[in-house]
Amino acid sequence: MKRLRVRSKSGEYDVIVGEGAWHSLRRLEGHSSRFVLTEPGLWKRWGGKFSRDAGWGRVRPVFIPAGERSKSLAMAGRVACELLERGADRRSLLVAFGGGVVGDLGGFVASTYMRGIALAQAPTTVLAQVDSAIGGKTAVNVRAMKNLIGTFYPPCQVVSEPAVLGSLSTRAFQSGLYEVIKHAILSGPDLFGFLESNLAALGPKQASRLEAVVGRAAQVKVDVVTRDEREAGLRRVLNLGHTYGHALEEVTAYRRFQHGEAVGWGLLLVTRLAELVGLLESAAGRRIRDLVRQAGHLPPIRDLRWERILNLLPRDKKAVGGNIHWVLPERIGKVQITPDVPAGAVAAAFREVQRGAWHE
Repeated sequence: MKRLRVRSKSGEYDVIVGEGAWHSLRRLEGHSSRFVLTEPGLWKRWGGKFSRDAGWGRVRPVFIPAGERSKSLAMAGRVACELLERGADRRSLLVAFGGGVVGDLGGFVASTYMRGIALAQAPTTVLAQVDSAIGGKTAVNVRAMKNLIGTFYPPCQVVSEPAVLGSLSTRAFQSGLYEVIKHAILSGPDLFGFLESNLAALGPKQASRLEAVVGRAAQVKVDVVTRDEREAGLRRVLNLGHTYGHALEEVTAYRRFQHGEAVGWGLLLVTRLAELVGLLESAAGRRIRDLVRQAGHLPPIRDLRWERILNLLPRDKKAVGGNIHWVLPERIGKVQITPDVPAGAVAAAFREVQRGAWHE
């Protein structure tokens, strides 16, 4: 088991990765009541083990429907009303038990219910365990805009049990690997080289291997958010691949891509963009491309109009005054944040990757 420590101005908390991580919830004391926010199918499969490990006896969860549509202000209000009806007060604890949707929504509810109650994250997907559950970002979507309304609200604990990944579908599992690859690009040759040698052999049933990979990838996120909790500067590096990725999600109404898949395309696109502006050598670009493609099959983008993608890019939340702050890889282990990227190169990168013209 690996215990990582996030230290920030808002407080400190542990990120616990490994077999038996849910047992750590027993140490959370002083709460008047405990509530679990989750999805019905996930709870049916894992609720019994979670309750036993946490030592809480019988737990009656607050359920939300699976899927991105649950990340809404209406759903946040519904969850808050149910918490109120069931007696949640300012000393209650809410555990977000699920993937990115549950984590983001649960964090938002906890940060706003009675002006803030205690929150613990129990992520159940690769993507959530290595990325979204760490760092205190919470959000809901409004209309077509992803994460438009949200808060920074650190949890009191993050507990990542690798066994739960065994019930993920192949697609959901592979979707999370693209975030792992993103962290490897940021981290450097050691983690990147490890993935080059081992990614193809990783599967959702391999808890011991996954524990090591998740722990190493989560360490990257912990290191970044410890140094920059509220995205004042350094934390922007975590947006690698996300500017294009968010546009792909929005243009397809969040129905074609899982988030990690959109990030996978975003990594390919921003890598080609870095090559076109002369920032990244082709050999490093090829290694990134090959690792992304090794993770699995991505949904198609060939039918999407590049003009629509480009029009959506300035709407990204990281844009300031309409200027996009691109995160571009310089090499494996180093990225550059810059608003000075020619629009022509942005369009050319998308068109080349879209039509498969970028091979060597």
